[in-house]
Amino acid sequence: MELTEKTLTRTDIFSGKVVSLHVDTVELPDGTTSIREVVEHVDGVAVLPLDEDNNVLTVTQYRYVFSKPMLELPAGKLDPGEDPRVGALRELAEETGAVPESLEALGSIVLSPGCFGETLHLFLARGLHMGQQHLDEGEFLNVERIPFDTLYRRILTGEVDDAKTVTAVLKTKLLLGL
Repeated sequence: MELTEKTLTRTDIFSGKVVSLHVDTVELPDGTTSIREVVEHVDGVAVLPLDEDNNVLTVTQYRYVFSKPMLELPAGKLDPGEDPRVGALRELAEETGAVPESLEALGSIVLSPGCFGETLHLFLARGLHMGQQHLDEGEFLNVERIPFDTLYRRILTGEVDDAKTVTAVLKTKLLLGL
């Protein structure tokens, strides 16, 4: 069965600094029509920085949407046309001051494909050399080293529920057998 939906009309609703919203009328595979509300967001990166003692550099920052501080991996938006590896190195250095000897791709994820247009590229960084962090204007966060096993357990109990962090930790656990 053909599953492709054909865009018939698009109405731009909002265009901001980080996201834009449009509402599309689409033709479904059976010929009927439906509405698709789409939030476009620039692609991003997230990095699991693992030190020589199997500690993960994490960041905690207040997330307004959820009205609470959340523990996450260093992450951020890609600049237009920026290579994900370059963006990952930039975000890691900006948020934690860490510069890795190696950076390994862990694949990409889409966070909510029903309405949210963003691909997030995940990386594992090892051989960390610590320098000075350079936070963006208006960015406030705390950096903490957490043993990998502790972070893994906190994910399994649901204490840490950030999707990029959960995915990168589980992929790293499988990849490295930690």
